[in-house]
Amino acid sequence: MLWVEIIAVFVIWLSFWSLIPRDEWWFRGADFPRLQILFLGLVAFVLMLVWDWTWQTKDYVIFVLLCAALAYQIKMVLPYTFVWKKQVKQVEPEELNPSQQISLIVSNVLTPNNKYYLLIEHIQQLKPDLVLTLESDQVWENELKVIESDYPYRVPVPLDNLYGMHLYSRLPLQDTEIKFILSDEIPSIHTTVILPSGQPVQLYCLHPKPPSPTEAKDSTLRDAELLIVGDQIKDLDESCIVMGDLNDVAWSRTTRLFQRISGLLDPRVGRHFINTFHADYPLLRWSLDHVFHSTDFALVKMERLPHIGSDHFPVYTVLQSGRKFEAVQQELEKTAADEEEAQEAIQEGIEKAEREEKTVTDEIAQDYKDQMQTK
Repeated sequence: MLWVEIIAVFVIWLSFWSLIPRDEWWFRGADFPRLQILFLGLVAFVLMLVWDWTWQTKDYVIFVLLCAALAYQIKMVLPYTFVWKKQVKQVEPEELNPSQQISLIVSNVLTPNNKYYLLIEHIQQLKPDLVLTLESDQVWENELKVIESDYPYRVPVPLDNLYGMHLYSRLPLQDTEIKFILSDEIPSIHTTVILPSGQPVQLYCLHPKPPSPTEAKDSTLRDAELLIVGDQIKDLDESCIVMGDLNDVAWSRTTRLFQRISGLLDPRVGRHFINTFHADYPLLRWSLDHVFHSTDFALVKMERLPHIGSDHFPVYTVLQSGRKFEAVQQELEKTAADEEEAQEAIQEGIEKAEREEKTVTDEIAQDYKDQMQTK
């Protein structure tokens, strides 16, 4: 029975460890495997109930704490199941309007992966309006030239540091910028895509560094980059999509704060998990690749595509815009405390980037200083 209690204590420790408001990777890493922690906790819970043994005081304490840990983990992951209220409306068949739709594939290709043909097959079969590749270098750019005839609008950022990205579009792009928000190693693409109906949509393509022992020792820059974009979006009165490998899970503190600050919606809420990483290990998967959008979009389709040889699965999403969707879909409620937390995280990220002599976009830094002066 000792090993069951060890599992229970492990689940309790990880659950409450993740509540500690620290940015170091060994704290933030507990945000990711919530499904796995929940599964282990349920196994321990059942075994403690059915095992024939004599309960002592410490066993009751462990069991109560385990119940609290399970309740917390369920609370975090349950919104991404069918039992939860959908955050984004499903477009009914009679409502479909191709001129107001946008389809896209987001794919972290893994730089050394040479199974280029698998992603190309998905693109040629689905014919999405937008294709965003992440970790794509010059080799990947060369291999994807076969799709360029179908994608006249392109934004290539080939890099060899695992943070290259390429945007391919069938639809016109305007006011395109490649920005290095907090680091001269980490690009992001900011552009406006024009739907067939003529409607402009602000598009942000992101891929910040993850908190890990091999990448960034903490999540400060990742969190700040995401919240800087969210802070910019909150003042827009325009259609908007944010997509990419955010190296954060949907249920994390930062991602949920980003949603409240930006006002963007997550089409996975009330439907299902779309766990994209790690593609090679079915028991160790969580959602790292995301598509968030403004309230005027509803969902036509969202699915995980088959393996392409990368450590990530691609995600295929089709959205449709319409004012009638905006009328029935609500942004997440934002509080003054949310705003304060976001601004503190942004300031910490800017200061950390400056200490490390990395690039801070002048416009972003000045905007933040102006906000502070007006408060």
